[in-house]
Amino acid sequence: MTGARTNLLGFSPVQLIEYCKTLDEKAFRAKQLQRWIHQFGVSDFEKMTDLAKSLRGKLEKCAEIRAPKVLKDHTSADGTRKWLLDVGQGNAIETVYIPEENRGTLCVSTQAGCAVNCLFCSTGKQGFSRNLTTDEIIGQLWMAEFAVRQSRDIAEGKPERQISNVVMMGMGEPLFNFEASVNALKLMLDDNAYGLSRRRVTVSTCGVVPMIDRLAKECPVALAVSLHAPNDRLRDRLVPLNRKHPLSELMAACRRYLEYAPRDFITFEYCMLDGINDTDEHARELIRLVKSGSDPVSCKLNLIPFNSIPMPGLKRSSDARITAFAKLLLDAGIVTTVRKTRGEDIDAACGLLAGEIKDRTRVRERMAESGIFPVSVVENYRFQNNC
Repeated sequence: MTGARTNLLGFSPVQLIEYCKTLDEKAFRAKQLQRWIHQFGVSDFEKMTDLAKSLRGKLEKCAEIRAPKVLKDHTSADGTRKWLLDVGQGNAIETVYIPEENRGTLCVSTQAGCAVNCLFCSTGKQGFSRNLTTDEIIGQLWMAEFAVRQSRDIAEGKPERQISNVVMMGMGEPLFNFEASVNALKLMLDDNAYGLSRRRVTVSTCGVVPMIDRLAKECPVALAVSLHAPNDRLRDRLVPLNRKHPLSELMAACRRYLEYAPRDFITFEYCMLDGINDTDEHARELIRLVKSGSDPVSCKLNLIPFNSIPMPGLKRSSDARITAFAKLLLDAGIVTTVRKTRGEDIDAACGLLAGEIKDRTRVRERMAESGIFPVSVVENYRFQNNC
């Protein structure tokens, strides 16, 4: 019975209007439905009290509000909460809620697995399974928002929003799943759904240049770029997508995006890897990269202490090295922050979203072939993983 019903969770306002028309209902019913679904978190049509009883009866027979099924729900000692969600055919995704004093941030996934395969990220090690649908992406926000409300004893039907910020920084590359990701973004921004500010919704990309340009024109939100290296030779190895869209193209795309962005800067994410990308010379290269020429990139650098993944071999830079690296950037006039690590005890920290994985990506061989990793790092990886 459930399989025959239409899931309304990912429907845009226009799609809801068209759906209501198929039921011989007026267009204004779509707005009512949207509010009940996204603002009040109600999935039982009988509880949508301002809908005509006849419409509620129709919806009960042919429609449903269904988010991905929760397989696991863990809360960290620091309050970070992670859900493992079933998206069918043996695929699972992870969603993370990070509570802070003045905001609540949700990190959502856009793909099951990831095709980019950054060397230091556990998600990429399981390979790519498929793109998520709009209802699977927005379903993470729907599920998390109302789970958090329930945990705080906020009664069903009260629009007391708990999630103030959303980041597409979970599993997958959002710009490789452009249509579904943008449809979900538009629902997040819609005043009759979640009503989030463009400044409080962030898309993180490894640098899919053509799609950065398209995002700027179709749905400009805050942009974060996973940079991780200051030159093409190193970035080719850490972020393989760089071979297709090298740094010169990426920096140009960032400058173009700033013309549309709701913030006046791009955030560059930089994972700190001991002896790999964290030397003073790397910092100086990074400064030249973003400040060179007559048109520097207005940016903020977010330094991320590396979170060891289930396939060790790379190490987190020391606190002293991160501090020294950050000081060079700050002294050059670049706004620089060091990300606080949250949820490590439940594998919810940056780079850890994958659950139990198997390495399908020849990581050790790629490390050895690159010529940029110390022999000790490669051999340590071989020993710890019985490669």
